[in-house]
Amino acid sequence: MTAVGNLIQIISQSRQNALKKVNEELIQMYWKVGENLSKESTKALFGDAYIDTVAEKIQNAFPGIKGFNRRGLYRMKKFYETYADDEFVTTLLSQISVRLAAHVSNG
Repeated sequence: MTAVGNLIQIISQSRQNALKKVNEELIQMYWKVGENLSKESTKALFGDAYIDTVAEKIQNAFPGIKGFNRRGLYRMKKFYETYADDEFVTTLLSQISVRLAAHVSNG
Protein backbone atom coordinates (compact mmCIF):
# COMPACT_ATOMS: atom_id res chain seq x y z
CA MET A 1 0.00 0.00 0.00
CA THR A 2 1.26 3.48 -0.80
CA ALA A 3 1.94 6.18 1.77
CA VAL A 4 -1.15 8.04 0.58
CA GLY A 5 -3.15 4.81 0.78
CA ASN A 6 -2.05 4.44 4.40
CA LEU A 7 -3.16 7.98 5.18
CA ILE A 8 -6.52 7.40 3.54
CA GLN A 9 -6.96 4.24 5.60
CA ILE A 10 -6.01 6.07 8.83
CA ILE A 11 -8.46 8.89 8.09
CA SER A 12 -11.22 6.47 7.14
CA GLN A 13 -10.75 4.36 10.28
CA SER A 14 -10.65 7.43 12.51
CA ARG A 15 -13.86 8.73 10.98
CA GLN A 16 -15.57 5.38 11.57
CA ASN A 17 -14.34 5.33 15.17
CA ALA A 18 -15.63 8.86 15.74
CA LEU A 19 -19.06 7.93 14.39
CA LYS A 20 -19.19 4.92 16.72
CA LYS A 21 -18.37 7.10 19.72
CA VAL A 22 -20.99 9.65 18.75
CA ASN A 23 -23.60 6.91 18.34
CA GLU A 24 -22.67 5.39 21.70
CA GLU A 25 -23.04 8.77 23.39
CA LEU A 26 -26.39 9.40 21.69
CA ILE A 27 -27.73 6.03 22.83
CA GLN A 28 -26.64 6.82 26.40
CA MET A 29 -28.29 10.22 26.21
CA TYR A 30 -31.57 8.80 24.85
CA TRP A 31 -31.55 6.17 27.62
CA LYS A 32 -30.92 8.72 30.38
CA VAL A 33 -33.49 11.17 29.03
CA GLY A 34 -36.04 8.35 28.70
CA GLU A 35 -35.32 7.16 32.23
CA ASN A 36 -35.74 10.65 33.62
CA LEU A 37 -38.97 11.24 31.70
CA SER A 38 -40.37 7.88 32.76
CA LYS A 39 -39.71 8.50 36.45
CA GLU A 40 -40.70 12.15 36.51
CA SER A 41 -43.87 11.75 34.45
CA THR A 42 -45.20 9.18 36.96
CA LYS A 43 -44.77 11.81 39.69
CA ALA A 44 -46.43 14.57 37.67
CA LEU A 45 -50.16 15.08 37.97
CA PHE A 46 -50.55 15.33 34.23
CA GLY A 47 -48.01 13.08 32.46
CA ASP A 48 -48.75 14.36 28.95
CA ALA A 49 -48.56 17.98 30.06
CA TYR A 50 -45.27 17.28 31.82
CA ILE A 51 -43.62 15.99 28.64
CA ASP A 52 -45.08 18.86 26.61
CA THR A 53 -43.56 21.30 29.10
CA VAL A 54 -40.20 19.54 29.01
CA ALA A 55 -40.17 19.61 25.21
CA GLU A 56 -40.91 23.33 25.21
CA LYS A 57 -38.18 24.07 27.77
CA ILE A 58 -35.61 22.03 25.84
CA GLN A 59 -36.52 23.87 22.64
CA ASN A 60 -36.08 27.19 24.46
CA ALA A 61 -32.72 26.12 25.89
CA PHE A 62 -31.45 24.71 22.58
CA PRO A 63 -33.19 26.54 19.71
CA GLY A 64 -33.21 24.49 16.54
CA ILE A 65 -32.28 21.20 18.21
CA LYS A 66 -33.88 18.25 16.47
CA GLY A 67 -35.54 15.22 18.06
CA PHE A 68 -36.49 16.74 21.39
CA ASN A 69 -40.04 17.66 20.55
CA ARG A 70 -42.99 15.91 22.21
CA ARG A 71 -42.83 12.95 19.82
CA GLY A 72 -39.08 12.48 20.22
CA LEU A 73 -39.28 12.63 24.01
CA TYR A 74 -42.05 10.04 24.04
CA ARG A 75 -39.86 7.78 21.91
CA MET A 76 -36.98 8.13 24.36
CA LYS A 77 -39.34 7.39 27.25
CA LYS A 78 -40.69 4.34 25.42
CA PHE A 79 -37.15 3.16 24.59
CA TYR A 80 -36.27 3.23 28.27
CA GLU A 81 -39.52 1.64 29.44
CA THR A 82 -39.33 -1.12 26.83
CA TYR A 83 -35.80 -2.19 27.71
CA ALA A 84 -35.33 -1.11 31.36
CA ASP A 85 -35.90 -4.67 32.62
CA ASP A 86 -34.01 -6.34 29.77
CA GLU A 87 -30.76 -7.63 31.27
CA PHE A 88 -29.03 -7.81 27.88
CA VAL A 89 -29.79 -4.18 27.00
CA THR A 90 -28.89 -2.79 30.41
CA THR A 91 -25.61 -4.76 30.35
CA LEU A 92 -24.86 -3.44 26.87
CA LEU A 93 -25.55 0.12 27.97
CA SER A 94 -23.28 -0.35 30.99
CA GLN A 95 -20.52 -1.59 28.71
CA ILE A 96 -20.96 1.45 26.48
CA SER A 97 -20.69 3.70 29.55
CA VAL A 98 -17.49 2.01 30.68
CA ARG A 99 -15.98 2.27 27.19
CA LEU A 100 -16.89 5.94 26.95
CA ALA A 101 -15.47 6.70 30.40
CA ALA A 102 -12.22 4.89 29.54
CA HIS A 103 -11.98 6.75 26.24
CA VAL A 104 -12.55 10.13 27.89
CA SER A 105 -10.00 9.49 30.64
CA ASN A 106 -7.41 8.28 28.11
CA GLY A 107 -8.19 10.98 25.57
